[in-house]
Amino acid sequence: MTVREEAHNYIEELRRTRGSETADKLLSYIDMALERNEHINLTAIRDRDEAVIKHLADSLSISELPEFWDAQNIIDVGTGAGFPGALLAIACPEKYFVLLDSTRKRLRVIDEFAETLGINNLMTVHARAEEANRQEMHESFDLCVSRAVANLTTLSSWCLPFVRKGGTFVAYKGENYADEIEAASPTVAKLGAAFDRAVPADSGYDSIKDHVLLVINK
Repeated sequence: MTVREEAHNYIEELRRTRGSETADKLLSYIDMALERNEHINLTAIRDRDEAVIKHLADSLSISELPEFWDAQNIIDVGTGAGFPGALLAIACPEKYFVLLDSTRKRLRVIDEFAETLGINNLMTVHARAEEANRQEMHESFDLCVSRAVANLTTLSSWCLPFVRKGGTFVAYKGENYADEIEAASPTVAKLGAAFDRAVPADSGYDSIKDHVLLVINK
């Protein structure tokens, strides 16, 4: 199946499961990000069909996890262009999202997109994760998610301090996740957490067939 076919099938599925209004808003966010990408570096992906699968489908794959549905307040660490946080906020308006990143210009773009699309359940925070997690947001969230480009040891040290006891950290990872789990285990344990499971995030799409969600409980 080509990426174009994958994207077409996913959009049809999205309209069926999420409704046309939500699907249109999600696709509008992707389109706005790709358009703005001409002026500011938001994503290495330039093709819309590829973005639908590798950003949209991948971001929303967490919605299958019970830990996600049980969470009410969620922080996305290293949100970049708002993937996954802004897309999850659109798909789940009943939840509240904090999108944290150290690059202010990207957060300004997210704020602009949120205002344009009427996304009222998110807030952006400009800060370094290792500083913010020691301050007022320490152990404040039911769930932390991250698609940031960092190894699991580093991500765990950034993300787990945001998670309350009994909460969860979910890292979006690629095919080499097993080595990362082994390397990160001492850091995860030191922070009062334990690896639970790895869940395939591909949803049947070849373009993200090697992607997994690593679930770490605190």
